[in-house]
Amino acid sequence: MVAYAAHMAALAGAHIIKVKPPTAHLEQEAAAKAYDAAGIDGETLERRIAHVMQAAFAGRRLVVFSGGAAKGLEGLFGEVRAIHAGGGSGSIIGRNSFQRPRTEALAMLDTVIGIYRGKG
Repeated sequence: MVAYAAHMAALAGAHIIKVKPPTAHLEQEAAAKAYDAAGIDGETLERRIAHVMQAAFAGRRLVVFSGGAAKGLEGLFGEVRAIHAGGGSGSIIGRNSFQRPRTEALAMLDTVIGIYRGKG
């Protein structure tokens, strides 16, 4: 559904698209069959992100992924690494930033920037 939403946003003319990171769960049996038939691998978040990017005009649109609920640093960094590795354009991590003490939030943001720059 997330890849479809990104595709529809791109078709509607969006140049920047915001979606949630896709989960591995496919609610509709028909969707699961279609993914299996097409050989789309959704085992890891990185591969699911790559599929969303493919759906957004093969990555010719900026796609940012919302951060969701506040989470631990390792969970956040793991998600950011998967988004970066899958070709995503960025993360929206306001809640994860603003619900921490300033020094901790700045250190966290420095790490996130490093990951997106390929240093983490």
